[in-house]
Amino acid sequence: MVSKQVPAEPNPPYGGVLKELIAEQSRIAELKKEAVYLPSWDLTQRQLCDLELLLCGAFSPLEGFLCRDDYEAVCRQMRLTDGTLWPIPVTLDVTEQFASSLDKGDKIALRHPEGMVLAVMTVEDVWKPDLHAEAECVYGTADEAHPGVFQLFRQTNPVYVGGSLEGLELPVHHTFKKLRHTPAELRNIFKSLGWARVVGFQTRNPMHKAHVELTRRAMEEAGASLLIHPVVGRTSPGDIDYFTRARCYQRIMKYYPEQSAMLSLLPLAMRMAGPREALWHAIIRKNYGCTHFIIGRDHAGPRRTDNGEAFYPPYAARDLARKHEDELGITILTYEEMVYVADFDRYMMRSELPEKARFLTLSGTELRRRLREGLPIPDWFSYPEVINELRRAYPPRAEQGFTVFFTGLSGAGKSTIAQILMAKLMEDGHRRVTLLDGDIVRKHLSSELGFSKRDRDLNIKRIGFVASEITKNGGVAICAPIAPYRATRREVREMVSQHGGFIEVYVATPLEVCEARDRKGLYAKARAGLITNFTGIDDPYEPPENAEVVVDTSRISAEEAANQILSYLESQGYIGNQG
Repeated sequence: MVSKQVPAEPNPPYGGVLKELIAEQSRIAELKKEAVYLPSWDLTQRQLCDLELLLCGAFSPLEGFLCRDDYEAVCRQMRLTDGTLWPIPVTLDVTEQFASSLDKGDKIALRHPEGMVLAVMTVEDVWKPDLHAEAECVYGTADEAHPGVFQLFRQTNPVYVGGSLEGLELPVHHTFKKLRHTPAELRNIFKSLGWARVVGFQTRNPMHKAHVELTRRAMEEAGASLLIHPVVGRTSPGDIDYFTRARCYQRIMKYYPEQSAMLSLLPLAMRMAGPREALWHAIIRKNYGCTHFIIGRDHAGPRRTDNGEAFYPPYAARDLARKHEDELGITILTYEEMVYVADFDRYMMRSELPEKARFLTLSGTELRRRLREGLPIPDWFSYPEVINELRRAYPPRAEQGFTVFFTGLSGAGKSTIAQILMAKLMEDGHRRVTLLDGDIVRKHLSSELGFSKRDRDLNIKRIGFVASEITKNGGVAICAPIAPYRATRREVREMVSQHGGFIEVYVATPLEVCEARDRKGLYAKARAGLITNFTGIDDPYEPPENAEVVVDTSRISAEEAANQILSYLESQGYIGNQG
């Protein structure tokens, strides 16, 4: 008699029940009719990611965006008001104008940026949060060099709305459809495959040989199969785009034994909150059915762009996760850095190295340099299929698009230098060049905008969007607005840098020189009170702290300034010798 094999049951969801918030079909029809008359909120990209993971149950046991009491408890204690461990606030931020019309019990339609109603939310709380306190609690810092803090302070609306959700549909994804699964779908796949033990691996970078060796070790240690579960929502500024990463992940799957590993994409908006985020990632993977979760060195921790220092101790995430391991209900696997030992032709953890063993590593910075300059990538570091994908997406700088972004006071000489620079690049003939001058953009792209801070920021973001599209398609964008605010310039840098080079040029001509020139008579009008919110007079200019190039037209000519920029572009490999 042959015994019948019983399919394995995956790890139960966090809290015991998978909270899928899509309504029954009959209710969806009612909600669609109701939504026609409801006030609508167009979701941001972060909110869209959060909503999707709420609706599909990945954020179980949450049943909506947090209300005030739960929000404050999560910030202070990493727990919901009922005592459940939950480390990251999941909130819906809206404008003061939108919030002013809301009362408890009201309903709002939450819409995809393309206009579809994805869910109806019943309002249970409306409040103005202390964002500084949230930053200190969740990120452990209020330093805007941290990308999560910058997003919180500069890109978050001032009012939070909490309440329960009834979902109409999940957001539609047109890319890598076969690699996207809800928690219920993955659980069913694990069950059909007989996977009772599953190791979850979080990543936001391409995987190389060290990562494959680490995950193989985890599989062996846990006696488990592997779920490679990369984040394809918002990650950290400067990360490789998810299209390239997804192709790289697909290429490495053949290096695992057949039917021992699978790939699924996670539409999570990361906060880069280090230790707290590691707990959050573990909870999410438990909801997807994982029994084990790998937490590596500096998990979900950003680094400073100026000096490369980490915001969190290297093993803080590991230590916090282990402290709560039993409560999480998922086994935490931790590993040290894997290095290549040339004497043995294999990867080992640092603590395993024999005395005087010769080992090799290749940092992300060095990898990017080699890609940028077309240099070889050592065979011991990665797989040829992965390197080919990276080279295809990130050609040498001489083949990349880039943006030169001028900033400085009115009358500093930005437009003149930009025009000379454009002429010299067009004379060379190797690039398509577009000039986005501040006045021209105001006339053709932002004619309805005024000069309030909000309108100025919107104008600069529009310039940044156009520049990013030009850069993405291999062209050169030269932008010459005043762009007085650091935070907005940083947003533009992040927007462009994911597609190519971004070179900030600070035209540091002093105010008194600019005012003495006053070719357009604007300073005179500002001094007379005929123009308000004029940069340098009654509105501040925030000088760049780390501009790639700094020039001053009170000391050098515009021609010399343009040549200085060309020299920088040549030294960085963006253009060939202009001589």
